[in-house]
Amino acid sequence: MKFMRVGAPGAEKPVLLSGGRHYDLSAITPDIDGAFLAGGGVDRVRAATAELPEIDVTGLRVGAPVARPGVVLCVGQNYAAHAAESGATPPTTPIVFYKAPNSVVGPYDEVLIPRGSTTTDWEVELAVVIGRRARYLDSPAQALEHIAGYVLSNDVSERDFQLHQSGGQWSKGKSCETFQPLGPWLVTPEEVGDVQGLGLRSWVNGEVRQDSNTKDMIFDVAYLVWHLSQYTVLDPGDVVNTGTPQGVGLSGRFPYLAEGDVVEVEIDGLGRQRVTMTQA
Repeated sequence: MKFMRVGAPGAEKPVLLSGGRHYDLSAITPDIDGAFLAGGGVDRVRAATAELPEIDVTGLRVGAPVARPGVVLCVGQNYAAHAAESGATPPTTPIVFYKAPNSVVGPYDEVLIPRGSTTTDWEVELAVVIGRRARYLDSPAQALEHIAGYVLSNDVSERDFQLHQSGGQWSKGKSCETFQPLGPWLVTPEEVGDVQGLGLRSWVNGEVRQDSNTKDMIFDVAYLVWHLSQYTVLDPGDVVNTGTPQGVGLSGRFPYLAEGDVVEVEIDGLGRQRVTMTQA
């Protein structure tokens, strides 16, 4: 199943995309959020699919497919080649940092280059959306039962803020306004299939930047959710970014982003984003 949200910021309507058609979920839930996921919303939609009214989404803005995540947790350097291009050795335990939840925007919204920034960067990532509270899980296998679905993410980053003005952690360079485009869809696990076999790619102004596969992750999705649950509680609706592969601006092989640049990211089965960079 594919869930999405359409409409103006703060007034999005919940929608199911199925068989190329869009269905209004307003009679079932006011939004696609933690309460919907925790309260069996996916099963309610599945049971009611034949009775849902169609909706025409032509011309409507597409918002992030999950509303108001309590937390956006991110894993750094989770692809060995990306760690190498960053000048680091591959980690032996997951590197974790937080991203401000209010940085979340839709998959086609403008992304703002922060004032004073000269090193704004792109990062295509597979993101996990939590469906059941995950606390001290017993095993990575158990972790999969707590995942509502997967979403395409661009973990936009300001490298100078992240590395040189950080004070010792990364969140300054990760939490800037609009730095977390998500979507277009929240896709449930049975439709995604093998989450460790998805191609992921990025382009800037039509030129390929990243082209990799989630099979190259150092720590796989199940391990990451299990690992995080040993240190923090993951609640329904929370988002976990699982890392980016090689091919970012930090590598020195490509220029950083400038006003007017168009960034596209894509993951197999999770859709494609297209954002335009605008000066804040």
